[in-house]
Amino acid sequence: MNNLNANPNPNADAASGTGPLRVAVIIGSSRDGRFAPAIGDWFLTRTARREDLSSVTVDIAATELPHVFGAPAPAITKTREILGAADAFVVVTPEYNHSYPGTLKNFIDLHHSEWEAKPVGFVSYGGISGGLRATEHLRAVFAELHAATVRDTVSFHNPWAQCDDTGALITGVEADAAATALLDQLVWWGEALRTARATRPYGGR
Repeated sequence: MNNLNANPNPNADAASGTGPLRVAVIIGSSRDGRFAPAIGDWFLTRTARREDLSSVTVDIAATELPHVFGAPAPAITKTREILGAADAFVVVTPEYNHSYPGTLKNFIDLHHSEWEAKPVGFVSYGGISGGLRATEHLRAVFAELHAATVRDTVSFHNPWAQCDDTGALITGVEADAAATALLDQLVWWGEALRTARATRPYGGR
């Protein structure tokens, strides 16, 4: 997984609102021994199949973001640049204690206007719930940040039992169909909101 690996020219076609949709895939776990990279790698293979979008990965565990708000940090400058250039987001999140990780909340809160008037999709994983409780909590957070969450999600129930000998995730047609539905909705909303922002800058705050 390439962390913070933006497109060579992330601002290409930004003014005209054309070209592939720029999607930032956020790996939302930093716990030791986490399973998030396997989920993220699986999802990125699905985004790579599409010509209507390009992706960049932001792995929270690979950043050095501060835990004190207002503190200067080069890492924030980098992540703000990447998120600001994105047209849409997908958050890969586990479920910890019926919600999402605290490090993910810290990451979200350290950014503001970068989220506004852009769509957000979710890929979650966990035990019997498949991480869906984390996803529902995140919807409320992103609504407050003036982002639009798409309806369909991808969720994995006990994914640790769905790996091959290399640790790669093995999935069936249901997971592929869910990823396609999520990305279709993300592209629709992403293109519509990109055009809207170019026509009339968002001023929701």
